[in-house]
Amino acid sequence: MTAVTLRPEAPGDERPIYVLTTAAFLDMPFSDGDEQDLVDALRDHGDLTLSLVAEDSDGIVGHIAFSPVTISDGTSEWYGLGPVSVKPDLQRQGIGSMLIKRGIADLRERGARGIILLGSPEYYARFGFEHDPELQYPGPPAEYFQRLVLEGKAPSGIVRYARAFEEL
Repeated sequence: MTAVTLRPEAPGDERPIYVLTTAAFLDMPFSDGDEQDLVDALRDHGDLTLSLVAEDSDGIVGHIAFSPVTISDGTSEWYGLGPVSVKPDLQRQGIGSMLIKRGIADLRERGARGIILLGSPEYYARFGFEHDPELQYPGPPAEYFQRLVLEGKAPSGIVRYARAFEEL
């Protein structure tokens, strides 16, 4: 694997992130094809709580976004992970894992209480994510909706993502 560094998104990264996200999800069967627009909408609405990029000598090769979620039981300081994008020819080399681990650590440091996501149970279990029937997101198959408690007890109720998710 090429040498990769991680850093927070900076001004001027918007277009490279858009291009990267488009390419990363182009041939994914579970993609809606709007992930790149979602990242822009989260940014435009001020809901891009944490945005990290991975870069090598050629530029940005990975990106991860975290945005606030609301939970019907009133629990606060929970965030949604996604999308996470890696340049297609560099996928399966650990860049996505690096971004996820760094994102979890950064949110923990900021006082986040937990993270939710929609994704592969097999993949995300390695980071401590698990399905919890007490926490629900109507629509997709329940086992793909997972949570990671960072502090305190697990919430229960229905989760709503930031409004950008509803607009697209």
